[in-house]
Amino acid sequence: MLQLDFYGTLVAASLVLLFGRKIVEWSAPLRNYSIPEPVVGGLLVAVLLLLGRMSFGAEVKFDTGMQTPLMLAFFASIGLNADLASLKKGGRTLVIFTGVVVSMLVMQNIVGIAAASAMGISPLLGLLGGSITMSGGHGTGAAWSTVFGEKYGLASATEVAMACATFGLVMGGLIGGPVARYLVKKVTIPGSEHNSDDTPTTFEQPHAVRLITPQVFIETLALIAISLMAGSALATVLKGTAFELPGFVCVLFIGVVLRNGLSALGLYQVFDRGVSVLGNVSLSLFLAMALMTLRLWELGSLALPMLGILALQASVMAFFAIFVTFRVMGKNYDAVVLAAGNCGFGLGATPTAIANMQAVTERFGPSHIAFLVVPMVGAFFIDIANAILIKLFLLLPIYG
Repeated sequence: MLQLDFYGTLVAASLVLLFGRKIVEWSAPLRNYSIPEPVVGGLLVAVLLLLGRMSFGAEVKFDTGMQTPLMLAFFASIGLNADLASLKKGGRTLVIFTGVVVSMLVMQNIVGIAAASAMGISPLLGLLGGSITMSGGHGTGAAWSTVFGEKYGLASATEVAMACATFGLVMGGLIGGPVARYLVKKVTIPGSEHNSDDTPTTFEQPHAVRLITPQVFIETLALIAISLMAGSALATVLKGTAFELPGFVCVLFIGVVLRNGLSALGLYQVFDRGVSVLGNVSLSLFLAMALMTLRLWELGSLALPMLGILALQASVMAFFAIFVTFRVMGKNYDAVVLAAGNCGFGLGATPTAIANMQAVTERFGPSHIAFLVVPMVGAFFIDIANAILIKLFLLLPIYG
C-alpha cells in the first residue's frame, strides 16, 4: 500500500487536473460533449486505481484532509461573489428554478421508493437511493444513513449511502455535457447579447486571464479565511437546533454578509478577479481530489437491485433536465446551461454543477444568469428543501 501525505496528494491532484485538460484537448468526443476536465482526469485515475487493486492488490491512500477546506473555500468564494443588487436581477429566475429543483427532489424519492417496492426490497433503500444521496451527496447520505441504521435497523446503511453518493457524483459529471449538447441544437447560440456591459460572474470563464496583484490576492485570501472561520463557528452554534444547516451553507452565508456588509458600509469592495482565481483553483482541486480518491470497488457492495435504482435515477435525471428544466426555464441558451447544472447537483454536488456549466459555456458562450442562480439554489435552497422533504417522506406508513 502506498500512502501519500499532504504534499504527495497535492502533487497528484495538480497532475490529475493537467492530465484531464490534455485528454480533453486531445479527445474530440470529450470536447463535443463538454465533459469537465477534473471529472475526466479524476475518474481516469480512480479507474486505474481500481484496476491496480483488482489485478495486483495494490492500493494508494491519499491525504484527504484538504478536501473539506477546499470545498468550503469554493463556497466562500460563491458567497463573496454574491452581490445582492445583482441577485435581484435574477429574482424571478431564482424562484422558478427553486421550484423546478424541489419538484426534482420529490421525483427522485418517488422513483427510488417505487423502484425499491417493485423489486421487493425495503423502501428505505429506495429513499436512500433517492434525494438523500443523489441531490444530498456524501454528507447528507452519511447523516441519514446513521438514522436509518439506528432508528429503522437498516443493515449496512452507511456503506450503501456512500456507494450511492459515489455513483451519483460520477454520473452527475458525465451526463451534464451530453444533455447540454442535445439541447443546444434546439436554441440559438448566444451572440453579442451575452457580451453586454454586464460583468460576467467569476466562475463563468475558468481559463480566462485575470491579472491580480499580490495585495488583492492576500485580501481575498483573508476574506475567504474569515468566511471559513466564522461559517464553521456558526455551524457549530446551530448544530442540534431547528435551524441546523450544513457547514458549507453557513460559510456561503458569511461570504454574502461580508461582501455586501463591507460594501454597504463603504469599507471595502471585493475584487471579483481575486475571487475568480481562488474560487476556481479551489473548485478544480476539490473535484480532482474527490474523484481521484473514489473507492470505485465500493460500488460492488451494492446489490443488483440498488444498481438498478441508481441507473434509473440517472436516466430520469437526464429526462427531467431535458423535458422539465429546459422547458420551464425558457427553452433558450440560459435554460441549456441551467439544465447542465441541474444534472450536476441533481446527481452529484454543486461543485460538479459549476464544472458542468463551465464546460458548456467555455464551448458555446457565457450565461450570466445561470451562474448567478445555480450556486445559490444548489448550495443553499436545495439542502433546506431536501431536509424537509426527507422528513415528510419518512412519515409515509410504508417502512414497517
